[in-house]
Amino acid sequence: MPVPPPAGPPPPRPVVPVELLARVPRLLDAMRSVGAGLDLRATLHRICETAAGLTDARYAAIGVVAEDGDGLADFVHHGIDEATARRIGRLPDGRRGLLGALIRDPEPVRLTNLTGDPRSCGFPAHHPPMSGFLGVPIRVQGEVFGNLHLTDKRDGEPFTDYDLAMVRVLAAEAGIAIGNARLHESARQRERWIDGSVAVITALLSGGDTDDALQVVAEQARALSGAALGLVLLPAEAGGMEIASVAAPHPTDVLGRVIPPDNGIVAELLAGRPVFVDDAATDPRLHDGPVRAYGPIMLLPLCSDGRVLGGLVMPRARGQRPFTRAERDLGDQFAAQAALALMTAEAQRDRERLAVYEDRDRIARDLHDLVIQRLFATGMMLESAQRRSVVPEVRDGVGRAVDELDVTIQEIRSAIFALQQPAESPAGLSTRVLREITMAAVPLGFTPEHRFSGPLDEAVGDLTGKNLIAALRETLSNAYRHARATRIDVVVEAGVALPDGRPGVRLTVADDGVGVPEGGRRSGLRNLERRAESLGGSSRLGPGLAPGGGGTTVLWEAPH
Repeated sequence: MPVPPPAGPPPPRPVVPVELLARVPRLLDAMRSVGAGLDLRATLHRICETAAGLTDARYAAIGVVAEDGDGLADFVHHGIDEATARRIGRLPDGRRGLLGALIRDPEPVRLTNLTGDPRSCGFPAHHPPMSGFLGVPIRVQGEVFGNLHLTDKRDGEPFTDYDLAMVRVLAAEAGIAIGNARLHESARQRERWIDGSVAVITALLSGGDTDDALQVVAEQARALSGAALGLVLLPAEAGGMEIASVAAPHPTDVLGRVIPPDNGIVAELLAGRPVFVDDAATDPRLHDGPVRAYGPIMLLPLCSDGRVLGGLVMPRARGQRPFTRAERDLGDQFAAQAALALMTAEAQRDRERLAVYEDRDRIARDLHDLVIQRLFATGMMLESAQRRSVVPEVRDGVGRAVDELDVTIQEIRSAIFALQQPAESPAGLSTRVLREITMAAVPLGFTPEHRFSGPLDEAVGDLTGKNLIAALRETLSNAYRHARATRIDVVVEAGVALPDGRPGVRLTVADDGVGVPEGGRRSGLRNLERRAESLGGSSRLGPGLAPGGGGTTVLWEAPH
């Protein structure tokens, strides 16, 4: 049976205030504006601007709560110009005062005078005066993302219940927009890290110079993490870790520096454990390291198959936000891919090195079994012809030819001995230079000329010597890969006076090749410059050995 209507007059309908109805169109426009983009930072700025316009507030801000709930990870503001913001200095961290109270108790707060609230801790110097305050939490998928703060209505009146109602609706819409922006930013961020991993793998497995590949790792790590610096560390022979590659906006002197094994950070990396530092200035493990002047740091080991191949160091500028959990996870994945590529590239270089050694052994055997024997037989025939000759001029000429053959045989025997020396045996700088020249002779098809001057083995330190050998290897590699040279002269001089008056060592490698083309690839030349500058030296190019100055001369010098 149908239920009869209740007796008596109907209940009165709730009356919607005229002021609230007048604000609905503005609220709808504000909601559309908030969800208009997918860039997270731009979305936060747009929310601040929209909330300020909706409530007629002078100032608006969003404090983004840190992942661990301890303070703020970011602070976006509207209404304070850049000059004033610079004078104020550091942004609030949300660990104390009213902003900290809102983090601990995320509920709406409305104050007539915020300076009179016991939770307020005052304003820093140069901060504009503020009175009225309205704070509303922003939730994303049920979790508190941050708090929206509004201060000082332009008419000087306090914030009303209607302001609070409008801002709460806007905060709900802002939570949806922020959630979408975070998903979009996360997808873009993963795409960038994947692209960076591909670039690193390609560089490491391309068969090019190892220093070039490590430089790509450092540059990609710096760019992807938003760091001020990118460092690649490799285990040092005497313990600890050596800075093998640096990506920085300006020249630095940290390349080649060895961090001792008793450093706590190095011990963690060598044990295969990542390290995350919120502020380098307050961490005692970094008191004497190269990143002391920076802020948040992410340090990741390069591990593959249980072996620590090196480490990645990515420091951000002081005052910047710490690395998020998502950034740490992506950094770990990037480091794992780079380590795997490093190990694969190392195996590939071992195979190439083995092929070179086998080729050297074959050349040594051929020189000994064929060339020397033929030269020796030719010398015996010439000596026999000399004895039978009755013309003095002929005897003298044949004698000189025999002497030249003896010298040639001795030189070939010296070359055989050098080819048979193990590349890993400890040696002085001059021996290591000879070894690089001898190894380069195989792909070049000829042996470069060389000359030494000064006390190389005694005067040149280990760090400078190591970088000189790397520079020599780079220049010889460029010569046979790009220059198509038929002649190369190598000169190493110790005890030379550098432009600033200090004693140093100078490496000069000149060839008669095609020279450095305009607009060509110059990463190898940049590596030479970085190595020299890290030691306080320099590297430059000059005309080569070909007629008219054709070819290239590389001059590399650094203090002893």
